[in-house]
Amino acid sequence: MADQMQWANALSTRHSLEAAVTDVVERAVSSLTAPADLGLVFISSAFASEYSRLLPLLADKLSVPVLIGCSGGGVIGTTVSGETQELEAEPAISLTLAHLPGVKIQVFHIAAEELPDLDSSPDAWVDLIGVPPSPTPQFILLSSSFASGINDLLQGLDFAYPGSTIVGGQASGGGMGGRVALFCNDTNGEEQQLYREGTVGIALTGNIVLETIVAQGCRPIGQPLQVTKADRNIILELDEKVPLVVLRDLIASLSEQERILAQHSLFVGVAMDEFKLALQQGDFLIRGILGVDPNAGAIAIGDRVRPGQRLQFHLRDAQASAEDLELLLQSYQHQRESEPSAVAALMFSCLGRGEGLYGKPNFDSELFQRYLNDIPVGGFFCGGEIGPVGGRTFLHAYTSAFGICRQNQ
Repeated sequence: MADQMQWANALSTRHSLEAAVTDVVERAVSSLTAPADLGLVFISSAFASEYSRLLPLLADKLSVPVLIGCSGGGVIGTTVSGETQELEAEPAISLTLAHLPGVKIQVFHIAAEELPDLDSSPDAWVDLIGVPPSPTPQFILLSSSFASGINDLLQGLDFAYPGSTIVGGQASGGGMGGRVALFCNDTNGEEQQLYREGTVGIALTGNIVLETIVAQGCRPIGQPLQVTKADRNIILELDEKVPLVVLRDLIASLSEQERILAQHSLFVGVAMDEFKLALQQGDFLIRGILGVDPNAGAIAIGDRVRPGQRLQFHLRDAQASAEDLELLLQSYQHQRESEPSAVAALMFSCLGRGEGLYGKPNFDSELFQRYLNDIPVGGFFCGGEIGPVGGRTFLHAYTSAFGICRQNQ
């Protein structure tokens, strides 16, 4: 039998950093029957004062050529009994190890000032990452929260690496202004590094497939509308009408419960396929409403818009989030029936989901495990989630993004 890909995850809630590191290393290593080629570590912000000690402690106990990771407002991992747990706001470490035969791993750290101009050729991006576009690499990215240039980086990677899958998240700290940490350990090049800014990532090429589920957690209301006049991120006309008037008419037509929800959980979905006639849930990139101009009746949203684009207003609540994720999981399972089974998953979930949204812990991960069970899951609660919608990669909010790994053949 050929050498098979193996993944393992271990989660520890020990309050001593030394004890937690020993715990996750021993459990993850003992779950593999071959040496690990890659490690991913997520540490909760409860350990913020000890971030600088994490890589030396890991290096003392674990031999792995490439390891990346970051801090999170909460971490996600797999317990001894095989259950996935989402641990929010308590000391925890999640360690994922992978044995990846036939996979080349390239690790990188990019600071915002190193990014090429967006009108540069693909070669400039390829030189920056140090990975050829063929065979197609798969990317896992972890970025700092602020000024990491992540939107430009995602645009550049989509341009230079067509067909690549990109998934990940933004490191988060505890509460507003909490310091974040990015970890990068490459025994082939740079030694242990703790970064506070930029993006750390890995490019995986060879016998690996990385697939994504990006659950944006919203449901459409009303009908799709066409932007007939816009300036940057400001919608000036919808279907040749004043946007605020259109929105008020829509809200007036909602049920009382929906009207209450619209006061704090109203979003805009921008259609990703210009040619698709019947738009459904999942066909939209969800963006926040930043403000309205009561005099002009204009609406500002968290992305650029242009005339001709179609959009639809959306509501977000626990029920919509649950239904959205379940719909995507059903679709994923149905499409992959004849392919090699998934062997692991990474989960990047927004700090605004979890117990705060659902009123109970482990909701998204339990739903995920109902469809993809018996695989290790590791991840963290992010300040922003990275994943594709409609063939392009975006930074999201209020999302759960999953990266699902399996062998190519």
